[in-house]
Amino acid sequence: MTGLTTLIDDLNHAWAEPIGKASDFVFGPWTIGLLFAVGLFLTFRLGFVQFVHFGAALRAFFGIDELKAKGALSPFQTFMTALGATIGTGNIAGVATAIVKGGPGALFWIWAWGALAMAVKFTEAVLGVYYRRSGESGLLAGPMIYLADGLRMKRMGWTYAFVAGVAALTTTPFTQPNSIADVMNSQWGIPKIATGVVLAILCLVTIIGGVKTIGRALEKAAPLKVILYLTGGAIVLLTHAAQIPEAFSMIVRGAFTEDALLGGTAGVGIMVAMRYGIARGIYANEAGYGTAAVVYGAARSKDPFHQGLNAIMEVFIVSFVTSSISALSIIVTGVWKAGPTGAAAVAGAFESSMPGIGGSLVTVCVFLFGYTSLTGWSYYGEQSLEYIFGRKIVLPYRWIYCALVIIGATSKVDLVWNWGDLMNSLQIFPNLVGIIGLSGVAAKILKDRQSR
Repeated sequence: MTGLTTLIDDLNHAWAEPIGKASDFVFGPWTIGLLFAVGLFLTFRLGFVQFVHFGAALRAFFGIDELKAKGALSPFQTFMTALGATIGTGNIAGVATAIVKGGPGALFWIWAWGALAMAVKFTEAVLGVYYRRSGESGLLAGPMIYLADGLRMKRMGWTYAFVAGVAALTTTPFTQPNSIADVMNSQWGIPKIATGVVLAILCLVTIIGGVKTIGRALEKAAPLKVILYLTGGAIVLLTHAAQIPEAFSMIVRGAFTEDALLGGTAGVGIMVAMRYGIARGIYANEAGYGTAAVVYGAARSKDPFHQGLNAIMEVFIVSFVTSSISALSIIVTGVWKAGPTGAAAVAGAFESSMPGIGGSLVTVCVFLFGYTSLTGWSYYGEQSLEYIFGRKIVLPYRWIYCALVIIGATSKVDLVWNWGDLMNSLQIFPNLVGIIGLSGVAAKILKDRQSR
């Protein structure tokens, strides 16, 4: 274990910077602009589905499971698995970093991308259900399937599956445990190795049983983490209610004016706010990655439209609820100007309103956010690698994934964060080909539902 940790640290020193530069290039302004353009295209192509059918999405969220349909998970379990995987530490640490570095205006651009991302994830979910196929032990779904079966682009489907599988295996078991171990060590003094071992055991118990076990675990853990975080955030905002109007003023001014006072630590304005807001917004809700197609395709539902509505709600909760709690908490308390970044900034904001409790509450939320993201992403990687290698890869993959959690919790992972950003951004391009090329299928499904 020590030897592996030392190896990762050596790689970190040697490769973190060049891989970081490659990541910045691939996931640069042109990629962000491309995603924004695709979001606009799908919004118009689907007749503003995320706004027109938002009420239906709310009703679908509280709907009845389709028990007789094909699929491993009930619609509610599917939704919570997707939500659990999407809401990770990035919704706390990533959003806070966007505000500290990009100023309050970054939140506006998180919202702007979220509004368009709902159409993107709707399309991914619809295509995931429509083009899923039977595997050796159940359903296979994801961009690799709709690229191969929908567009007849088997090589591109294989490429997506390979990149997504490698990304899930070589990034998430490092990044999420490291964030959890770091905050638990700083807040409660728990050794990082102890956190890593406990996390690895919890993950093994959860994911070794496959997607059904993951779904049952996340349908309980995902609502708990959201409720806890919303409760803490509500207390912070109520405590600083007088500052909320000024906070919204700062958000709008920071998004559209070159106000150096609102430009974050770099002292710059609109472009930095836009860059950090959209980039962190993409990281937070994962629209464009194609992950929605993997998990919603596993739903026990015959209706692609229904899963598309759940995807809309997922993005709404991530972009407009949890991300807003993180951002507004550090804005109204003034913590965004005080120096700390990441989860430490949110912990400082919560602690200022709930002395002695706030930091611990954020610590618990970071644990739950990271754990649910860790288990959800394990399924994404499993599906991708099963597509390439068959069912025989699944059990070794699960054991390796859990073993890497311990290493991730105890290692310096600048390299892995940069590697993760690079691999995640590489997933975007084949997936966008799929959702643009098959947007007509999603539009037809939507039109047929409206006609009924």
